[in-house]
Amino acid sequence: MSRVRAVVAAVVLVSAVAGCGAGDPVDAKPPAGRPTADAPSAAPSSAASAVADVENEKPSPAGKLGADPGTRYRAIAVPALEGQVCDEGDGGFHYGSDLDMIVSGDDDLKRIEGDSQDLADEVSCFGSPRNVLRMGSMSATTPTFTARTTLYEQVADPVAALNRIFDASVELATGYGRDFNGEAKVVTSDTLVVKCRQNVTNTFPMTTCFWANYGAAGVVDFFPANGEQYVPIDSAVPWTQDFVAGALRA
Repeated sequence: MSRVRAVVAAVVLVSAVAGCGAGDPVDAKPPAGRPTADAPSAAPSSAASAVADVENEKPSPAGKLGADPGTRYRAIAVPALEGQVCDEGDGGFHYGSDLDMIVSGDDDLKRIEGDSQDLADEVSCFGSPRNVLRMGSMSATTPTFTARTTLYEQVADPVAALNRIFDASVELATGYGRDFNGEAKVVTSDTLVVKCRQNVTNTFPMTTCFWANYGAAGVVDFFPANGEQYVPIDSAVPWTQDFVAGALRA
């Protein structure tokens, strides 16, 4: 899938200052419900999940993906998440120059073409205080995360589909200048598989989680806390799970 974005990061930062309230104070204290590198949030107790290195490719038996329950989705909603204010769109900020993460490698999956009013396929969520990224004399307010979601008629094998999406999307993003580092991790619950890896985008530390279930797939891009720290994968995973649970409508 190709994208055309002519906005370079410096221009994005300038425009974001005007549109996203970059004058908001920067508070070093982590807000409630927001993961930081020093205090990662715990996974919800309802999500019985297991973490495994991608090199193994097989989650532990406790996290084995369950059978297809037959649930399919016809709408994507803006979820209500604790400690976050969410809305459709990119939150007034994007990196430009094709550095914004998308879902690729899904050409073998049949997409559901619904009414655009029912498909909030891009959602951004802001915490309080808001993240602020700085580049020289410029600064911009960013979301805690931006999520992009696609609905399909069926995803027969979510694990295999996720691996294809992950590999293709990471390869595409790397070509545009994202620098992926560290080990990816896979987390599975009953009907959802999540695969996350950290990266550096235009000098900023990002954590990116791809996910898939039997009827949808997506990507969640977590911006650094106050522009300085990676959101830990162990915090990004439960937030990804919560987003999926709140955004999909059967």
